[in-house]
Amino acid sequence: MKITACRNLLEAQLANTSSSAPEMTPLGRAAGTVLEMVHAYKSDGDTFYKRGDSVNALASYWYGFGWLHFGCSFGLLLFPRTDEHSCPFVGPCETLPQPFRAKLEEKTTRYAYLIDAARSSVASAPDAGTEIFECAERVLLITATYSSAGHRYLETGFPEDALACFSYGHGWLDAAVRAGLFRITAERNLFTV
Repeated sequence: MKITACRNLLEAQLANTSSSAPEMTPLGRAAGTVLEMVHAYKSDGDTFYKRGDSVNALASYWYGFGWLHFGCSFGLLLFPRTDEHSCPFVGPCETLPQPFRAKLEEKTTRYAYLIDAARSSVASAPDAGTEIFECAERVLLITATYSSAGHRYLETGFPEDALACFSYGHGWLDAAVRAGLFRITAERNLFTV
């Protein structure tokens, strides 16, 4: 998917997403935080893209999608179903031109480390056997899945897709930490808390 198409899809999904809980409840405040963060990552992506920084734009938009899709999956956000593709992974990422290669490789390698460090820096907060614990386990599975996919893309020479996977998976985990599904046991700086 082209970066501009990803940006437009994120904007369209944000326009149709709302909180599932009353504003002043703990869940409503958590939903507000998730929406605020998605808007912030979209805005960051827009700023990077306008400056000609396609690498950071790509990372920002896919990170924002991670937050958004966590919020919908956890039940904090309501997103009406549409006929259009709602997944930024419907096809391969846009191949960035040669001048971006060094920055892309550096950032992708760094994000590979960051997602794996983040995964090993958390522990489930809810008690085993609860519905919330099951949700935390699902977040870990999704994060591991996108980390693995990112590593495969990196090994096979698709750094744009790798960066998208690492960003998206880390966004899921970061949002789940912020929502209280995990305790941070190390490297607190890897999370938006």
